[in-house]
Amino acid sequence: MSDVNKEKRPLSPHLSIYRPQLTSVTSILNRITGNSLIISVILIVWWLLAASVSEEHFNFVNTIILSFVGKMILVCSTWALWYHTLAGIRHLIWDRAIGLELDVAYRLGWAVITGSIILTAITIILHVSLVQ
Repeated sequence: MSDVNKEKRPLSPHLSIYRPQLTSVTSILNRITGNSLIISVILIVWWLLAASVSEEHFNFVNTIILSFVGKMILVCSTWALWYHTLAGIRHLIWDRAIGLELDVAYRLGWAVITGSIILTAITIILHVSLVQ
């Protein structure tokens, strides 16, 4: 039962030769942003719990969140929230069997990417202007 030509057969294509497409990358990013939002929720819950425990604990958590790394996490979380929302809307459109043509799917993919960046910038600008 052994295959004598096993060494001569070509291997199946693998990720090493696969060229990612916009639709696959945006789908993978949708899954990543959905899971990364869990970390954001944990940070927000930690901040709220710290506020309910004591002023000392709140100041500790608030210092972490207001640090450079904490602010970068919040900015990335804002982008992830907008991206995941827009990608979800795109999937709702696809669920109605609309926009499944390749050119429309690519336009929707770019719309999700650029829209999430623009909405993140607007959110940050509005936040900064309201805080000052």
